[in-house]
Amino acid sequence: MHIVIMGCGRVGSTVAHSLESRGHSVAVIDQDGDAFRRLPADFSGITVTGVGFDREVLIQAGIERADCFAAVSSGDNSNIISARLARETFGVPNVVARIYDQNRAEVYERLGIPTVATVRWTAMRVVRHLLPEDTGEVWRDPTSVVSIVEAPLHADWIGRPLSAIEEASGTRAAYVMRFGLGILPTVSTVLQDGDQLFMLVTDEIAAAVRKVTGSAPTAH
Repeated sequence: MHIVIMGCGRVGSTVAHSLESRGHSVAVIDQDGDAFRRLPADFSGITVTGVGFDREVLIQAGIERADCFAAVSSGDNSNIISARLARETFGVPNVVARIYDQNRAEVYERLGIPTVATVRWTAMRVVRHLLPEDTGEVWRDPTSVVSIVEAPLHADWIGRPLSAIEEASGTRAAYVMRFGLGILPTVSTVLQDGDQLFMLVTDEIAAAVRKVTGSAPTAH
């Protein structure tokens, strides 16, 4: 694939190196020509000095044949303008923008442009490192909205269908660890003694889901 990256700071240069090492062709845009010194000495991709929302600059970077575009400069406005240009004018199918303002990030997500809301994502990672035993979190999506957490499993759920705990908690199970192996839940999965349960949650429902799974089932 050909991938265009707008911004050659620490994030952009790291992403560029990672993608090129995986065999993709990469072009990097930055308005500061000195920024390209962050790229590895053996970087063989394209470097273009200019602003990432200039059509001619994007064309020099190969945007017309690009499969992906990442806007990861330090400016929210520049990132979102260039991302929309890549998506709407040049038809790049896979576009992502780095956004510092969480509220803006949510707006652009609704417009169909995936974003990485840097501040919230970083803050949540700090919390998880400081209080790992408090979260039980094993994964979080790049937008920091959906996560997978290990949920306590009350003994009275053993022998019941996993679908019952999903119905009671209002969310889905991501997977179950059984005898040290991960299994994907199916409609016929029954909870067994020793199972570790991992649920898909948002921050708003995480506590409620844990309360359900960690308590005895309520009688209907």
